[in-house]
Amino acid sequence: MNAAEARIRWRCRRGTRELELLLEEFLDRAWAGLTGSERVALERLLEYSDRQLQGYLFGGEEPAQREVAGIVAKIRRAVC
Repeated sequence: MNAAEARIRWRCRRGTRELELLLEEFLDRAWAGLTGSERVALERLLEYSDRQLQGYLFGGEEPAQREVAGIVAKIRRAVC
């Protein structure tokens, strides 16, 4: 694991176990295949609160930022 992946993995630690497991599973499955812009979008996504993340990943809500919406869609396809 490189430093960038370790940093992102640490940021996936959340207040709810369900959210944390989903994000960690996504990293396990998809990290190696993410483009640089997708990795930046994932970092932006992780800046949101747990409540917002749950709405995006489980509740069908859509982020306003196009790049973040793209990574949300990729997470949903990969692990939901």
